[in-house]
Parts: sequence; structure tokens; C-alpha cells
Amino acid sequence: MMNYGIPYTMPMHKAGCCSNYGMDFTREALCISLNLIKEAVKDEKSDQMFYDYLMSKAPTKEEKEIIKSIKKDEKKHAKWFKEIYKCYTGIQLKENEDSGDYEKPKSYINGIKKAIFGELKAMEKYRVIRQGIPSRCYRDMILTILTDEMKHAIKYNYILNINPCKCKKRFDVRDSDSSIDRFTGNEMRRIMW
Repeated sequence: MMNYGIPYTMPMHKAGCCSNYGMDFTREALCISLNLIKEAVKDEKSDQMFYDYLMSKAPTKEEKEIIKSIKKDEKKHAKWFKEIYKCYTGIQLKENEDSGDYEKPKSYINGIKKAIFGELKAMEKYRVIRQGIPSRCYRDMILTILTDEMKHAIKYNYILNINPCKCKKRFDVRDSDSSIDRFTGNEMRRIMW
């Protein structure tokens, strides 16, 4: 039976150029991190389809480019997570072949809202992953992933804020006067802010 309370240090022949921070990591924390990495990589295929959907519905070239850059970052993150997993387990993770389905949002804006909360949820998961990884270079990789996820949430929030539909909805909730329809999206944004 494995004692999960014993601090974990990776043998130097497996660590390569990466150093361990010290003796404050346990095998249990590493196992939790590895399971969360496996979970993060598992639905890669459906995530790619979701990004493709958002890009296809984006009303402007700027929004398409933002989503495209986020998709590119997410592919890089999956590659890094697979590398980390393989280093500690010797097993190459593959995307879930059955995860080709995803829940299509009701609208582009609903998809953007879903994406924002997805990024925030991922950040919470990745913090836990980072806590259980003993290797300094892999912890730094995960920190990069975490900051990318923050940037993604901010970029999605930007898309939400430049979209005139969102502004109109805010007015509809606050004011039942239908004369608001005479304003353009830019005019509504000026009024709102």
C-alpha cells in the first residue's frame, strides 16, 4: 500500500533539466494533479468544435481573430499538459475520440458567456494542478497556462462588451421604453459607460 503522506521527489534521471522545489509535495497531491490534467486533456476535441462554432458566428473579423488566438493557446496548453503527464507517468495522453459532441449554445453571445465561465473554471482547476507538481519548470508552464486563461476571460469579456446585443439587453431590463431602438450600438455604449 502506498503512503500518500510521504513527500514526493522525482528521481533526477526523470527530472531532466527540471528541478524539484523541495519536499513539500506529496504523492497524493501529484496524483490529484495528474488526474486533473487527464480530465483537462480529455475533452480537447469538443473544445475545438466549440471554438470553431464561436469563430463561425463571430460578427467581426476582430472577434474571429481573438477567438482564433484563444484556440491556438488552448492547443498549446493541451500539448504542455500531455508533456507533463507523460513525464510523470510514461503514458501519452490522447484526446477522447468520443468527445466530438458539444452543447451548441443558443446564440453567439450565450457561447461567449459560456466561454468566460469556462475559462474561470479552468483557472480554478489549474491552480490545483500547479500545487501538486513538484517540478519547477512544469509549475512555471502551468503558471503560464493560468495567466493565459485570465487573458482569455478578459478577451471574451471584451467581446461581450463590444457586442451591441448585450447593450440592448441591458436597456431592455432597465427601461421598458421601446424608443431605445433608435440608438446605434456605439451610441448605446457611450450612454452605458
